[in-house]
Amino acid sequence: MAAATVPTAQSLDASDTLAPYRDQFHIPTGPDGQPTAYLNGNSLGLQCHGALAELTRETDRWAAHGVGGWHDPQGAWLPYHEHFAEPLARLVGALPREVVAMGALSTNLHLLLASFYQPRGTRDVVVMEAAAFPSDLYAIKSHLRLRGVPEDRLVLLEPLPGEATLRTEAILTALEKLGPRLALVLLGGVNYLTGQFFDLKPIVAATHRVGGLFLTDLAHAIGNVPLALHDWQVDGAAWCSYKYLNGGPGAVAGLFVHERHLVRPDINRLEGWWGHDKATRFAMPPDFLPIPTAEAWQISTPSILSMAPLRGALQLFDQAGLPALRAKSVALTQFALDRLAELPAGRVEVLTPLDPTARGSQLSLRVPGASKAVHQALLDAGVVCDFRSPDIIRIAPAPLYNSFADVERFVATLARLLG
Repeated sequence: MAAATVPTAQSLDASDTLAPYRDQFHIPTGPDGQPTAYLNGNSLGLQCHGALAELTRETDRWAAHGVGGWHDPQGAWLPYHEHFAEPLARLVGALPREVVAMGALSTNLHLLLASFYQPRGTRDVVVMEAAAFPSDLYAIKSHLRLRGVPEDRLVLLEPLPGEATLRTEAILTALEKLGPRLALVLLGGVNYLTGQFFDLKPIVAATHRVGGLFLTDLAHAIGNVPLALHDWQVDGAAWCSYKYLNGGPGAVAGLFVHERHLVRPDINRLEGWWGHDKATRFAMPPDFLPIPTAEAWQISTPSILSMAPLRGALQLFDQAGLPALRAKSVALTQFALDRLAELPAGRVEVLTPLDPTARGSQLSLRVPGASKAVHQALLDAGVVCDFRSPDIIRIAPAPLYNSFADVERFVATLARLLG
């Protein structure tokens, strides 16, 4: 049987209903002065036009009103973070009261660990994927030390020999074996290195079945894959906003706490004044009275200028809709896989699952012979992607601003460089 014909990038771009959104973004230029094929949104998303408009609005408010900006009737800063609850809740599948825009990813992860890692007796084991982002690993190890728990209580899940990603059934088996020793599971929603989208629902259920709690790092998942944190019964989650959400470098991050934990009187928190009851916050009482939402985990005054660009970007997600974005994401990565399959055998090994339900917008490629020099040559050719030592190239075609032509350009350039 003859192989199916792969549609051309030109034909796919011509029928792409999301193509107009590309014009809402600033596409960086390459060494030749032409727009790049920017496939690095898994590291830093591009700036949309609305980001600058929102940022300028708030710097103008600061200039005009100074401290009065906190109470400006035309757009007070005091409730500014509240504008993010509904759009973020839609992206992670949560109730608005379960999410809050705040802090930075690793900081928020520490705050969640303070609440949800509570070792008791022999229930002190933490489970993570071995290829977790290093900051998550550092955070977990620091909490083990803070509580005097031996580091061997950290269990790192490895793929089966000869495989690049973790099997769901292997994760479930490991959790069942740990049973009453399991205190906490921390998984990335989408693994940063391989691009694997974990099947979180059964993993959360298995965690709870043996008495553990479940946290997830959504840095590579939010705005990228469909999520249902509330329905899946996830206990807590944290994410950054500068990757797929296009909030800008160091943009405000986010945090989720399931509603069943919001009013628990026994919950542990690292508390600060911005998490105190709004009605009495400025009375400066000596005892903390938590807001009965995820806002109780807030520590400090929110950074308005790091929030403003994200507000502009989130408007595009609401306009486009996550279902349409997800469909294009799957189409972009499948087009890349089809084009890569045309390369000579052995030139590229795909580490990311081929099953579209098990991947997001990222493809991780092991390219024998690839090096920093090859990565630099890609950059010099106007193809912006990511390199992880010793030989992994990551691309992340973002559906809001990437075209099928961008993907084709990457594959053609890589093929030329590999000879």
